[in-house]
Amino acid sequence: MILLRLPIIVMATALSLGACATTVEAPPASVPLHTRLLTLDTHLDTPLHFAREGWDFGARHSFAGDLSQLDIPRMQDGALDGGFFVIFTEQGPLTDRGYADALAFARGRSDLIDKVVADHAAAIGPALTADDARRLDGEGRLVAFKSIENSFPLGTDLSLLAEFYDRGVRMAGPVHLANNQFADSATDTPHWNGLSPLGREWVAEMNRLGMVIDASHASDAAFDQMLELSAYPIILSHSGLRSAHGHPRNLDEDRLRALAAKRGAMCVTSVYLSDIQMSDERAELFGLFEKIDTLSPDDQAGLARRWHALDQTERMWAADFDDYMAMVLRAVEVAGPDHICFGADWDGGAGIDGLQDISAQPHITQRLKQAGYSDEDIAKMWSGNVLRILSAQGAGNR
Repeated sequence: MILLRLPIIVMATALSLGACATTVEAPPASVPLHTRLLTLDTHLDTPLHFAREGWDFGARHSFAGDLSQLDIPRMQDGALDGGFFVIFTEQGPLTDRGYADALAFARGRSDLIDKVVADHAAAIGPALTADDARRLDGEGRLVAFKSIENSFPLGTDLSLLAEFYDRGVRMAGPVHLANNQFADSATDTPHWNGLSPLGREWVAEMNRLGMVIDASHASDAAFDQMLELSAYPIILSHSGLRSAHGHPRNLDEDRLRALAAKRGAMCVTSVYLSDIQMSDERAELFGLFEKIDTLSPDDQAGLARRWHALDQTERMWAADFDDYMAMVLRAVEVAGPDHICFGADWDGGAGIDGLQDISAQPHITQRLKQAGYSDEDIAKMWSGNVLRILSAQGAGNR
């Protein structure tokens, strides 16, 4: 999710859409490739909108109209078949009260995701396993996994991971924009020099439960330690390449190779392809956007108008779709098609010229095809690699 916290301004995007899918009956070859694929994004912040007054996940919206990038009609257009809906909790104080407040929020957000998915059961269903994703796709329904961004709500009680596993969560990251009780953040001054002692126990418990470890937002040292300690492949649900832009949230190529050597995958984001131009007005608007579910419909509309008016005079990113695809193709070259996936951070920061919402995703498939990648390789990148990593976790270890 987009969060702006001084002295650090960080917006994470992850263009992550998986695709490898097998349906009950394969579509005819005359159907465009992207439509035939099972496409999954590993980081969807759309739950931010679920509690907005007057906003309906089952209705068609637009980024131009209300700043949203994903809903069921746009997913059904064939751009996205599903993904990991995020339980994001803002980093707070490392105190008993801070932990308790965060846990209450995370439980509520998890319940809200469940309710919205259940309310639209004809169109989308919950998924716990790779087989669930393939089954739902075969039934013509969208796929809803759940993940945790920032394990801060767990406090120091790792038994809560089992609670969230039972709530359907199958992926979690230890940290967000600031260091916490588990790990150093990529965008904070090192405190633990990687994982804390509790963070090392967090890795072991994630492995025991069969939950995918998400290293996006973690520092380089924390990434290295998670990669070394985890008995199963790990993922970066929404990260970019540092060779494309030297931001600490991006991964360097040597670490991408190390990730591939351990059978993990990086899901490529469209954020941090350039420096962010963050004026005082844009920062104010981001602050409002983070709390958009508390605004009245009139105030929501006013926010959208101000956002788009500012876009006319202030370009937030000096990057576009061509820059994004150059990074994607370099990442595939470095890691191989078995270790790349997509996580755009839709509704949490994604959006550059030419890639503003999920309707533009088929162009990624087209460019991959033009670059010479086979249908099978592209299918791995869109969901096959994600489902492989999910299945490799030893789910059922409990």
